[in-house]
This record gives sequence, C-alpha cells and structure tokens, in this order.
Amino acid sequence: MTTPTARPPLLRRRSLLAGALSLGAALTTLGTAAGRARAADGPLISGCEAWGARPPKSPVKVFAARPQKIIVHHTATANVAEYGQDRAFALARAMQTYQMDTEGWIDTGQHFTVSRGAYVTEGRHGSLAALDSGAQTVEAAHCTGQNTVAVGIENEGTYVTEEPRPEQYAALVDLCTRICLQYGLQPYQIYGHRDFNNTQCPGDRLYALLPQLRADVAARTGGDPTAPVWPVLRTGDVNERVRVLQCLLVQRGAAITPDGSFGPATDGAVRAFQKLIGAGVDGVAGNQTWNQLCAPVAQGAAGEAVKAVQSRLTALGFATTADGLFGPGTAARVAAFQESRALPQDGVVDARTWSRLLA
Repeated sequence: MTTPTARPPLLRRRSLLAGALSLGAALTTLGTAAGRARAADGPLISGCEAWGARPPKSPVKVFAARPQKIIVHHTATANVAEYGQDRAFALARAMQTYQMDTEGWIDTGQHFTVSRGAYVTEGRHGSLAALDSGAQTVEAAHCTGQNTVAVGIENEGTYVTEEPRPEQYAALVDLCTRICLQYGLQPYQIYGHRDFNNTQCPGDRLYALLPQLRADVAARTGGDPTAPVWPVLRTGDVNERVRVLQCLLVQRGAAITPDGSFGPATDGAVRAFQKLIGAGVDGVAGNQTWNQLCAPVAQGAAGEAVKAVQSRLTALGFATTADGLFGPGTAARVAAFQESRALPQDGVVDARTWSRLLA
C-alpha cells in the first residue's frame, strides 16, 4: 500500500476533518452495545460496527504475525472541549471519510483512536479482532515503511504546544499496556510517528511524553522502557558503523560496496532510501533512517543484514563467521552478547539489540 511521505498541511487536514465532523455529528448516535470489546487489562474499545463505519473499499490484509512496535500519532485536529462518546464516534466517522474519500485509502489508516474524552475506537476493520488473537497484524496506512509491522494509535487533538488531557493520556497508557501484553511487546517498542517519517506528528508535547508513556507501560508490564539510541553518520565518516549502514542499505536494494567509508555513493544510497520511506532527505543517517533500516533478524534469516550482525559481534569479542546465514551458532552468540549488555537473551536482533551493536 502506498501512503504519503508526510502528513498533509495542518490547516488543510483540520479543515477537511472539521467539515466531516459537522456531518458526522449530525448523524444519529449508533447503539453502543454492538461491536465493543473490553479485553483483559485493557480499555473498552468500540469496534467499527459500534460507530457506524463504512465497509472497506477492498479486503483488508491480515498477516499471521505479531506486530513489532506501536506508533503514536495525533490527529492534528482542534483540541475540542467535547468529551462524550458521541464526539468520539463522530471523529471516527470523520477520519474514515477523510482518509477514504480524500486520501484514497481503502479504509481508516490507523488501528485505534483515543478521543479527547478518553474513548477508544477501532479504526481499520479487523484491528480489534487481530489484537484479540494476539497473533495477527492488520495492514494499515498510518506510517510509511511501517504499515505491516506496527500498530498505529491516533490521539484526537494537536499536541504541538499543548499536552493531551490527563484522562486521554491515561487511556493511551491503558491501550498501549493492553497491546504490549497481548502481543508480547516491550515498552521500548513504543515510538512516535516522527521517529520514522518527515512529520511533526505526534506534536512536540506528546512526543516529549513518550519516555513517560514507556515508563508508565513498563510499570504495568515489567518490561524495559529504554528506547534505542542511534549513531549519526554522514559523508566523511570511516568506521565499522558505516559498514553496518551500508550492509543494511544493500539489504534494501542499494548498489554499493560495504567498505566502511561514507562517500558519495553511500550518501546517494542514504538519500534514495530516505525518499523511499518518507524520511527527511538529507543524506545523514540518524534516527529515522536507522529506525526504518533496522528490522529484526533472527535464526533462519540470510543476507547482508545478517553479515552486519556477525561482523559487529566479532568486533565486540563474540567471534562469528560472517557468512550471512543466521544459524544456531549466530543465535547463541547474539544471546551471549545480549547477556553481556543486560538485554533479554532471546537471540533475536531487534531494534534495541541493533542499537547496542552499534554503540
């Protein structure tokens, strides 16, 4: 599915959603009993049927795999003082109308929405059923490059200079806790939209709350809230981290040689990748570039990304043959490395293990 590389201008999005909301609010509020579900240790979620969703334009894709992360958004709409369920349902209808009729998507883009009144609604059809299964991911349209691997949560409002209402934030904590428990995610796997795409979303104030959100979820799940920290690489750098960057770019189709030297060819490959995934195009490998490149690798994987893992393990004292094949030996050395860095010893190179390999 193709999604825009950045959100529409704020005023345009606000005005279109406001128009849709006026129409949605005029509709009769639908019964609140149908299509709702409260999962254990989670908030009441009103499903698509409850708020009167239109059917998708085409079948929604569902993958038999757990998501790898949560991505937090804001709707970039007005910070209204309407907190009832009818407002939450009108917002859900307005967002679906905007995203289907203006953006041309098959359905609502995000999986769930938290209203200013702390009501949670299902967005894309099938998202609630996938969450209840604990083993499925619905393809969405909320973040370029992450739509098949991340749960997208919209928060009603604009949080550039204001923070969400305490009640809304509490509902977001509840929802993220439920998602983490159901899918086996760690709190550090909670991100903001701007961690991947060139956008101000979820707003400076909500983005600044993400460390607290991770900590609040960790207090309930027992997980680790420490987010990955990435190096910043640019033209002129010569080191093993550059070689890892080059290997990951080759894994994504770049025609460059992993030589550890950040020259013009690497600069061009970084810019091409940044354009592809909707990041800021500056040729500098920073937060957005690494977050998009560092997909998890585990036993059974093969290719340049595995070679990069094996090379870094060797450089850090965990001798591994760099053959590009992630077999039992590589898994054992990854687990040993994780133990040395106080990480869960699962043998999977996820974002946090990648970041420690690059530290």
